[in-house]
Amino acid sequence: MQLGTDRKGPQAVPELPGGAAWLFVEISGDDAAEVADRAAAVSLVATARHSRIITSPAQAAALWRIREDGGGLAGRSPAGAPAHAGWEDAAVPPERLGDYLREFDELLLNHHLKGFPFGHFGDGCVHVRLDFPFQHDDGAAVFRAFLTDAARLVASYGGSLSGEHGDGRARSELLPFMYTPAALSLFGKVKGILDPDNILNPGVLVDPEPLDANVRVAEAGPLRTGLAFGYEHDDGDFSQAVHRCTGVGQCRAAHRDNQTVMCPSYIATLEEKDSTRGRARALQEMINGSVVGGAAVGHNHGKPNWRAPEVHEALDLCLSCKGCASDCPTGIDMASYKAEVLHQSYKGRIRPASHYSLGWLPRWAMLASVAPRVVNALVSLPGLGKLGLRLAGVDQRRRIPAFAPQTFHKWFGSRRVSVALSASGPDGRPQVLLWADSFTNNFSPEVGKAAVRVLEDAGYEVLIPEKPVCCGLTWISTGQLDSARKILRSSVETLKEYAEQGIPIVGLEPSCTGVLRSDSIELLGRAVAGQVASATHTLAELLAKTPDYEAPSLEGITVVAQPHCHHHAVMGWSPDAALLEGAGASLQKLGGCCGLAGNFGVERGHYEVSVAVAEQQLLPAVRAAAADAVVLADGYSCRTQLEDLSERKGIHLAQLLAEKLPAK
Repeated sequence: MQLGTDRKGPQAVPELPGGAAWLFVEISGDDAAEVADRAAAVSLVATARHSRIITSPAQAAALWRIREDGGGLAGRSPAGAPAHAGWEDAAVPPERLGDYLREFDELLLNHHLKGFPFGHFGDGCVHVRLDFPFQHDDGAAVFRAFLTDAARLVASYGGSLSGEHGDGRARSELLPFMYTPAALSLFGKVKGILDPDNILNPGVLVDPEPLDANVRVAEAGPLRTGLAFGYEHDDGDFSQAVHRCTGVGQCRAAHRDNQTVMCPSYIATLEEKDSTRGRARALQEMINGSVVGGAAVGHNHGKPNWRAPEVHEALDLCLSCKGCASDCPTGIDMASYKAEVLHQSYKGRIRPASHYSLGWLPRWAMLASVAPRVVNALVSLPGLGKLGLRLAGVDQRRRIPAFAPQTFHKWFGSRRVSVALSASGPDGRPQVLLWADSFTNNFSPEVGKAAVRVLEDAGYEVLIPEKPVCCGLTWISTGQLDSARKILRSSVETLKEYAEQGIPIVGLEPSCTGVLRSDSIELLGRAVAGQVASATHTLAELLAKTPDYEAPSLEGITVVAQPHCHHHAVMGWSPDAALLEGAGASLQKLGGCCGLAGNFGVERGHYEVSVAVAEQQLLPAVRAAAADAVVLADGYSCRTQLEDLSERKGIHLAQLLAEKLPAK
């Protein structure tokens, strides 16, 4: 459960009773009263220290999702070392499971192994991933010795080596623990009749190969030097980070719901190379050096071939949505890995045109803010706009967004007065720092204006940064990480002045807010960026923490919400859902990605996939929505995609709340 909260945030796991392990019991009945009586009876007869009855379908689904993700969540040992399959699904009679598990724990101790048992306890079937020491010379011997003892143990309980899957190569050598010599001889005779030339699966079940004959250990050593990101959760090791993927395949799951994002490109193309797993495998082979050129990292002074065509092909359709960072149970963060690869590949080299046009967008927007009307008029001239798109590496079917006639900063500057920094203003109101990112400031100042009104209504005195603050998002997504770090360091220094005074920071653009909460720590280190990261909130998060805050009534309003992917992955969208439903709105929350994903859907060569992603959930839901339904999209990319591909306009949460406030 701790892994679940670490990976997906505290909102991912409902409150659980005390203890270090939990047994989920699902109870059914003819009606709610019968179910409640049965649940109470189970709680009374159970010998557990504590129990809790959960009646909310949403909370139950969240708990079962943690269980379903077990194979990936258990892919690391308690100490963070890689954990492997091998003793994956042994089963014993359910009534003997407790005794078996106690002996199994002793067996792990005897072999100096650790892992997380989980599974179908009602069927007596237990899964576990173990930290076999394959990195050491005796790793295969430890693997063999443990499996032999484990097979002897499960057979002593009248169990099965494989309760769910086949015995196959992993356990065929162990079948004598379960079957008599006569039974095994019969297996051989049947195979001899049906497969006299031993063509079908040789070395399996009959005359099996040794169980450790095909154990292959990655040749790659650690890769910690010369990296742009810190890889805080992987001991600074890019190799360890990309080897998180154990092939669980959650990114290829056929069932999609409104709780997940991963993996939008795979959903659109159904190609393995466009899945999170496919990309991780390409990166692993780049590190291992066995398929994608070069020597294995850490061996013979090998270096990864960052520019390998296979790697760039696999990463090309990655939207950098970060959906995998929360939805993949192994904790893969492909957006960061892609940025690292681009950073390493283009060091000292000419980059694609879109890296300069879209990657430097905040810089161009700052220049355009001097005379936005002139810029808008120029790019709208026949031919000139199309030429600009072509030179910028942007798809011709996209449009150049119009710059706002007046930036949010200029509007705010015309109304504010200078105040001293403190946790509360001169009139006793608590202060809050509203950070208008480059998109809000230059393209959607109306969002910032609405946020000011909402925050003031909530009792805050609103401040904005005295100096320009940019998170460097567009530089990050295009892999210009040295520039991103420089920009971000300056911004963090500016924001730290407010954080040190206990002033909360509110971000409006989810992807930019996510940079302050997550990427800033990876690029600058926790010692530099941790305080600002902790002080940064979404609007809904801050309002949820505001004493006595009461949102304006949204009774009778249907909200079709497209949470931004980074909002979902980094901050979590639960506070937003709670605020909307608490205010009386009828909420339809969508999953998946809008498909634009910052620079991705704008770049030449990505348009078709961008539209295909939008057609998975967003566009069908918007087309089916009633005319008076509110389409909520906090992300500037999401709102742009809606304007480009539909007849509906999305609004920010701040705008929805501000519209319902009493007129001044």
